[in-house]
Amino acid sequence: MASVLLLLLPAACLHAGNSAGSNRVNTFGVKQPARLSGVQLSSIEIPFSFSFPWELAKDPQMRILWRWQHFFGDDIYNSSSGFIHEHFKDRLILNWTQPQTSGVLRILGLKEQDQTVYFCRVYLNTKHGLEKWQSMHGTRLTIIFAVSTTMQSPSIVTSAVTMAGLEDTEGQRNPSLVSLGATVGVVVATAVLITPVYVMLIFLRWKKRPAD
Repeated sequence: MASVLLLLLPAACLHAGNSAGSNRVNTFGVKQPARLSGVQLSSIEIPFSFSFPWELAKDPQMRILWRWQHFFGDDIYNSSSGFIHEHFKDRLILNWTQPQTSGVLRILGLKEQDQTVYFCRVYLNTKHGLEKWQSMHGTRLTIIFAVSTTMQSPSIVTSAVTMAGLEDTEGQRNPSLVSLGATVGVVVATAVLITPVYVMLIFLRWKKRPAD
C-alpha cells in the first residue's frame, strides 16, 4: 500500500506542476498606469501594453479600442475604423502599429470634461478564433486647471495701484498742501475785511478828540 502511494505521489505533483505552468502560460491582460494628471489645454500620453498566450492567425487583424468613464463605457477610439468620439474630435492620436504589443494614446487640448477613467481594449484573431480583453481598472486622468491668462502678475497689479495713486496725487495735489492753502486763504480774506473797519474806527476816534 505504501509503495502504491509513493508511485502515485510523483504523478500528482507532476499534474499540479503542469496545471500551474499552464496558468502562467495562459495569462493575458492589458497594462496601463493607474493614475495620470495633465494640465488643462495641454496634451498627455497614456501608455499601454498587452500580452496573450495564443498563437496568432495568419492575419491576426489586431485592433485597439479605447473606452472612457467606466468598464462598459462608450468607445472613444477604434484603430481599425478610425472612429473618434465627437467629444475628442481632432484630439486623439494612437501611436501604435500592428503587430506591436505596446503603444501610446495621446489626448490633445485637455478639457475639464476629459477628467475620467480610460480603458484600453484589444481585439485579435488567433488560430482558435477571435479573442478580446481590456484593462480592468484603466487609467484615471486628473485635469489640473491652468491659471487664467487674463490674470495680471502681482508686480503689474502693484504697479497699476502705484500709478493710480500717483495720478490721484497729481490731480488732487497733496492733501496737507491743499489744507494749508485753504487756511492761508481764509486768514488773508479775514485780514482784508477787518483792516478797513479798524482804519475807520481809528479815524472816528481821531475826529472826536478835542482840539488843543
